[in-house]
Amino acid sequence: MLANQPLADRLRPKNLDEFCGQEHLVGSRGVLRKAIESGNIPSFILWGPPGTGKTSLAWIIANTLKRPFFHLSAVHSGVKDVRETIEKAKKQQFFNQPNPILFIDEIHRFNKSQQDSLLGSVEQGIITLIGATTENPSFEVISPLLSRCQVYVMNPLGEKELKSLLHKALEKDLYIGKFDIEITEYEALLRISGGDARKLFNALELVVAGESDKTAPEKIIIDNDTVLRHVQKNLAIYDKSGEQHYDIISAFIKSIRGSDPNAAVYWLARMVEGGEDPKFIARRMVILAAEDIGLANPNAILLAQACFESVNVIGWPESRIILSETAIYLATAPKSNAAYMAIENAQALVREKGDLPVPLNIRNAPTKLMKDLGYHKDYRYAHDYKGNFIKDEFLPGEISGTRFYDPGSNPREEEIRRRLRNMWNDKYNY
Repeated sequence: MLANQPLADRLRPKNLDEFCGQEHLVGSRGVLRKAIESGNIPSFILWGPPGTGKTSLAWIIANTLKRPFFHLSAVHSGVKDVRETIEKAKKQQFFNQPNPILFIDEIHRFNKSQQDSLLGSVEQGIITLIGATTENPSFEVISPLLSRCQVYVMNPLGEKELKSLLHKALEKDLYIGKFDIEITEYEALLRISGGDARKLFNALELVVAGESDKTAPEKIIIDNDTVLRHVQKNLAIYDKSGEQHYDIISAFIKSIRGSDPNAAVYWLARMVEGGEDPKFIARRMVILAAEDIGLANPNAILLAQACFESVNVIGWPESRIILSETAIYLATAPKSNAAYMAIENAQALVREKGDLPVPLNIRNAPTKLMKDLGYHKDYRYAHDYKGNFIKDEFLPGEISGTRFYDPGSNPREEEIRRRLRNMWNDKYNY
């Protein structure tokens, strides 16, 4: 029976010598190692994929420098938590004691006001901030805070490092070390990990737990088939940087396009529980509102854009409610891809015909020479005519009468079709 504490926590490195990977930062010539050895640590942000040791590195730094360590998760914390932590840090500022380290995991989940609440204490040296993010800080961290922090990039762990971690688990873990384990094939474990040490350890634990349940196994052989048999059945099924990321967002979009609000909310919940970036979800709904709803309900894109802006302001976890409301609205809205097909058709013709000349009457004529050449000649200003409309030619002559926009079969666009038919009669065959 394995311990309740995850293997990744049991094997968390205690110092830089035990830390695996990131040689460019913590190797013998690494910039962070030099800063740690000097005792002069700036505020900084660690940017890299999950499972590369961001939390461990922050803890090691605090432990090595013997500084108080405060840990907040942007998923569960708000401005109040930040301010309370800063107050605690202030109370520990006495007798020239070095300032505490405040580690904020997933700092990109903090909205602007939450990030603003950190500025003063960072600038005044009340805390040394270490932020961890899987997203590009240039887009996710406000400029004033970013300007006060260094950014260090952390890389996915390579094959050599992942194998080293596996052997460390077999040799040093109190529980896994009880079994006689031989790894004969590594490919499945390495592929599942995706360079993430935590995933690697989770997969190893699942395999060992599954194999050890057999009647008194003399030896556990771990090969690709064994790994896939246990892991595919048990491992978390959402990976926001892997194949599931694209499969689930695809299922979400297709559910909304298919007008199924129940399926849309289910796939949304899968992404929320999996830690997907809410702005990524909101951004995709803005695209869907234009592509799949369009003029059947012009308010859809307005609501989707409002959702995107609200998610940026509100932050997590309340943003999930805004995402849910928008997903349900879009799923239950009438659908039309007519606007999407219009630009697709127009682009196809542009690629086929090339740069056709602009008709002279609708060309711009800012100079006398252009006017003499006939630019803008005979142009008729629509607002001077009844109904603010005049039947004129606005396409190049070679493609005159070509229809790109075909209104969809919904009440809103049927009304548009009738209006276009009344204006253009049979020119565009509406």
